[in-house]
Amino acid sequence: MRFLQYSRLQQNRRFHWSFALLGLLSFGFHAHAQKPVYRCETASKVSYSDAPCVGAKEIDATPTQGMDKMTGTSRKGADVRRDEHNAVMADALKPLTGMSSDQYRVYKHRLKLSPRDKTECGRLDTNLPELKQRAATAPSSEKTLADVELYKARKQFNDLNC
Repeated sequence: MRFLQYSRLQQNRRFHWSFALLGLLSFGFHAHAQKPVYRCETASKVSYSDAPCVGAKEIDATPTQGMDKMTGTSRKGADVRRDEHNAVMADALKPLTGMSSDQYRVYKHRLKLSPRDKTECGRLDTNLPELKQRAATAPSSEKTLADVELYKARKQFNDLNC
C-alpha cells in the first residue's frame, strides 16, 4: 500500500514539473529572430536589404541601447526588452533544455516550421559558414561561382524563414 502511495506521489510530482515546464516554455512564446541585413552594391549603388543578393556582405544591425541624458537610465525599445527577457528565460531553462540562449531562440523560432524545413535549416546552419569562408578566400577566377553558391544558400535560408 505504501509503495502505491509513493508511486502516485512521484507521478503527481512529474505531472506538476512537466506542467510547469510547459508553462515556462510557452511564456513569451512570440519569438523574435533577428534577420540578417545585407549590403548590396549594384552598378556602383549601395542598398541595404533583408533579402540577399550576389556578392552581398552581411552587416550587424543589432538594435542599440541608448541612455537618457537627463536621468542616466538605460532606454531600451520593446524589442530589446523582449530579447533580454527571452534570454533570461532561456538561461533559467538551460538545466532542463541544455540549450544556450541563442540556441533556444532559434529553437523557438523554428518550432512552427515543418520537419522537412527544420532539417533543411539545420543543414544550412552548417553549410553557410563554410560558404561564407569560401567566398571570402576564393581566388578571383572562382569568386563569382562562390558568391553565387553563397547567394543561393542565403536565399533558401531566407525563403524557409530559418
